[in-house]
Amino acid sequence: MPSLKDLRLRIASVKSTQKITKAMQMVAAAKLKRAQEAAEAARPYAQRMASVIANLAKGASAAGGPRLIAGTGRDDVHLLVVMTSERGLCGGFNTNIVKLARSEIRRLRDAGKTVKILTIGKKGADALKRQYGPMIVGHIDLRGERVMNGDVAARVAGAVTDRFEAGEFDVATLVFARFKNVLTQVPTALQLIPAKAPDDAPTVDLGGARYIYEPSEAAILETLLPRYLSTQILSALLETQAGFSGAQMTAMDNATRNAGDMIRTLNLRYNRARQAQITKELIEIISGAEAL
Repeated sequence: MPSLKDLRLRIASVKSTQKITKAMQMVAAAKLKRAQEAAEAARPYAQRMASVIANLAKGASAAGGPRLIAGTGRDDVHLLVVMTSERGLCGGFNTNIVKLARSEIRRLRDAGKTVKILTIGKKGADALKRQYGPMIVGHIDLRGERVMNGDVAARVAGAVTDRFEAGEFDVATLVFARFKNVLTQVPTALQLIPAKAPDDAPTVDLGGARYIYEPSEAAILETLLPRYLSTQILSALLETQAGFSGAQMTAMDNATRNAGDMIRTLNLRYNRARQAQITKELIEIISGAEAL
């Protein structure tokens, strides 16, 4: 049985931990508000861009559009861009993303495809390199980066398109977590190359009308597709940041409440042990007095 000193030290240690988790919860809550606003503000633009690409692709694909939308004509080598956070202490947020990535890797390998992995965020890289280390062809570090200004998204899009132009893969898929609410982040796989609009992208009903493009659909797509990739990656970065902040706030709130429960339990054990020690000392004193 622990001594009174051990119990006091443990209570003090748990109280210190509780202060840390409470502070982290408040920081995550402050970051969540900004991240959620940014993610929600980026969604309409990303959806409209996807809608434009989907409508343009209908006219350009039949006549042989740009490679970013037409692809290489093969489906042999797949690049998975796995986007996670740089830090942990966020419950199962990163674990769920990595779980989806592993599921995609197994599915593709069972189909006889070659899989390459590009990681964004330290936690995803650490989790995947233990099992799929030889498949990781690159890593993008986000420490100290501000994802809201778009520079990181442009750098990631540039890295992906450069590898595609070099012929390193045929299909690129982005794996990230879409922010739904504070408690729910949905792991999502989005195909980037060949550019494919999401199934929920809004479509434009022309009512039988036909657009005439100048210079042409293909030329417009050549300009829009790199921007489309940057937009989708920026949206995914903002969704991931909001999801991480929400998951961390929830995890730290749970940790703070669990620390409070542990403190109450330890105080109860401490009081019982102290009462038992006092009772023992009283019995010894009474017994000694009776012996005299």
